[in-house]
Amino acid sequence: MDIPAETRAQAARLRDQINHHNYRYYVLDDPEVPDAEYDRLFRELQTLEENYPALVIPASPTQRVGAEPLAAFGEVQHAVPMLSLGNAFSNDEVCDFGRRVSERLETGDVEFAAEPKLDGLAISLLYESGVLVRAATRGDGVTGENVTQNVRTIRSVPLHLVGDDYPRLLEVRGEVYMPKAGFEAMNQRQREAGEKVFANPRNAAAGSLRQLDSRITATRPLAMYCYGVGLVEGGELPDRHSAILQRLKSWGLRVCPDVATVNGVAGCLDYYQKISERRSSLPYDIDGVVFKVDRLNQQRILGFVSRAPRWAIAQKFPAQEALTTLLAIDVQVGRTGALTPVARLAPVEVGGVTVTNATLHNQDEIDRMDLRVGDTVVVYRAGDVIPKVASVVVSRRPPNTHTFHMPEQCPQCDSDVQRSEGGVILRCSGGLYCPAQRKEAIKHFASRRAMDIEGLGDKLVEQLVDADMIHDPADLYSLNVDALAGLERMAEKSAENLLAALQTSKSTTLARFLFALGIRDVGETTAQTLAKHYGRLDALLHADIDSLQEVPDVGPVVAESVVTFFRQPHNLDIIQKLRDVGLHWPNVEVVSPEQQPLSGKIVVLTGSLTRLTRSEAKEQLQKLGAKVTGSVSKKTDLVIAGESAGSKREKAERLGIKIMSEDELLALLEIDV
Repeated sequence: MDIPAETRAQAARLRDQINHHNYRYYVLDDPEVPDAEYDRLFRELQTLEENYPALVIPASPTQRVGAEPLAAFGEVQHAVPMLSLGNAFSNDEVCDFGRRVSERLETGDVEFAAEPKLDGLAISLLYESGVLVRAATRGDGVTGENVTQNVRTIRSVPLHLVGDDYPRLLEVRGEVYMPKAGFEAMNQRQREAGEKVFANPRNAAAGSLRQLDSRITATRPLAMYCYGVGLVEGGELPDRHSAILQRLKSWGLRVCPDVATVNGVAGCLDYYQKISERRSSLPYDIDGVVFKVDRLNQQRILGFVSRAPRWAIAQKFPAQEALTTLLAIDVQVGRTGALTPVARLAPVEVGGVTVTNATLHNQDEIDRMDLRVGDTVVVYRAGDVIPKVASVVVSRRPPNTHTFHMPEQCPQCDSDVQRSEGGVILRCSGGLYCPAQRKEAIKHFASRRAMDIEGLGDKLVEQLVDADMIHDPADLYSLNVDALAGLERMAEKSAENLLAALQTSKSTTLARFLFALGIRDVGETTAQTLAKHYGRLDALLHADIDSLQEVPDVGPVVAESVVTFFRQPHNLDIIQKLRDVGLHWPNVEVVSPEQQPLSGKIVVLTGSLTRLTRSEAKEQLQKLGAKVTGSVSKKTDLVIAGESAGSKREKAERLGIKIMSEDELLALLEIDV
C-alpha cells in the first residue's frame, strides 16, 4: 500500500512529539502537557500505524508492548568489558581508597563524582545513529544476555536519542530497577490474584527483565538510570564523568537526580552520610554509594587492577537481608482487636541492627510462604522499615515441622475470633473485655455520640487504665473524687465535674448504649435501626442471625458481628455490671416501617439550625425512619435547609428535590415552633 507523503510526515511529527514528551516526563521530570494530551497523541499514532503497517519502525513509541516469546536469550559479547567495582564497608576503607588515589596521582586535590548505587540489574544499551539496537545484561562482565525486546518495553529508556550531536555508536550503561511505589502496587496485584509476590524490588526487577515473554515485562513497572558509557565511536564526549552524565541527559537518557560532585575523601564521606539519612525516603532502593574520580585523564593514569578500576569504589550499606531461624510464631492483639502473627527469630544483624522479631502480616502470607517453626528464613529490612520474613529456604527445612494456623480464640481474653475485611483480617470479638483493646473500647464508650461523658478525654482514659483504676467501662462509675484528684492535671473541681457527667450519662437511650458497646460493624445508624426494631435490649440479646437479617439494612456481616458479640459471656457480664451501676434507658416503642412517616427516605441536613443541634435533628429524623446522609444526589428524597444553606440547597433545587425549612421540620417532629 502506498503511503501518502503527508501521512508519513504526520507519523514522523507524532513520533517526535511523543519522544519529546517522554523526555520531559522521564528525564527532566517536567511534563509540559496533561496525560490526556499525551494519550491523544499516542492513540493518533497508533491509528496511523494500524492503517498503514509499513509506518511501524522499531524506534516508534508504540513498539513497547512486547513481542512473541523467545525460546532463550542470545549471548552478547561486550566490546568494552563491564567491570565490577571494589567494595568498601567502612569509612576507613574509603579513606584508604582516597589515599591510594592521591598517591598515584601525586595530588591531594581530587574531585569525585558521587552517586547512589541502585539495587537493580546492570544493563548495556547500544545506540547506532541514535537508535536503540541492542540491550544486554552485564552477565560475567564479558558476556551478557540479549534482552533487547524486554528493555524496549521500559518507557524511561528512549528508543531514539534526542538531538543530533550524539556519537554514531554509543554504548550506555546503567541500572534497571523497580521503583518502590511500583513494587508495592505490583505485589498487591499479585496477592489479589493469588500469585507469587516478590521479596524485594531488586528480585522483582531481575525477574521481570529476564522474562522470555516480553509482553509480561511490559506489564511490570520497570525504570532505568544511566551511570556511564562503554564503547563510543564517531563522536566525542566531555573530559569529566559528571559532564558525560549531563550530556547523556541532554540526549534523553535518564540520570539519577541525586548524583553530585564532591571534593576529596571528606566530601565522599559527607555524601555517604547524607544519602544514608535519606535512604528510606528515596523512591528507589539503593545498597550503597559509588565514588568515581571525575576527571577522565586521571582515571587513565590510575588504570585498573584485576577486573576492577582503581579510580572507583562502592561504599556499601550494611546488608538488608540475612538468614536466620524461625524460633516461634506469636500472635499479637492490636488496640482495635486485629490479630497479627509475629515471627520470633534467632538474633541476626540486618541493615545495621540486630533483629529478633519480624511481622508476618496474616495467615494468607504465612500460607503463601508455607512458613513453619524451625525453618531457615530470609529476613529483609530496608532503612526504617519494619523487618519482615521475605522467604523460606525450604531445602534447609528440618524434619517433623508443622503448618501454622491462627487461633480461633483471642490469646489475650479467649473471646471468639472473627474474620473480617474480605476474610484476611482476624479480630477479637471481646471488645469490652479484652485487655489489648481496653483503652480504645473505653474511649469509644465515653465519646460524644455514645455515652457523651463530658470531661473524659482520651488522655484521661489512658491515665486511668495505666494506673489500673479501670478495667472496663462499668468501672468508670465506681470512681471517686479522691482517686481522680490524685491524677496528673486533675484537681478536686475537675474530679467532681467528671463524676457529675458520669452520673448524667446513666440516663441514655437504647440506641446510644448499643453504639457505645463498640460492636464491630454497628455504627450510629445501625444502632438506631436495631433499637427501633427490637425495642428492648433483652430481645436483641436473644436474636439469632436469621432474625437479625430481617431488620432493614442489616446483612449477614452485621448479623454475625452482633451475634458473636453477645455470645461472649464476659461481654454479657460487663453489660450487666453497667445496668447494675444504674445505666438505664426507656424501652423503644416498636413501630412498623409502614407507620413511620420517613421510612426508607434519604434525608440531607444543610445550613445552620437554630432550635436543634445537627445531632439532635439527625436522631429525631432517624426515629421517623429516615436515613440521614451527608451529600445530595439523585437518590436524596428530602433536604432540610437551615440558615446560610449553600451548595447543597442549590444542588437540591437543580435536581428538583423537596426542600424543607427548619420550622417545617419542627412541625413534622411535633416540636413547638
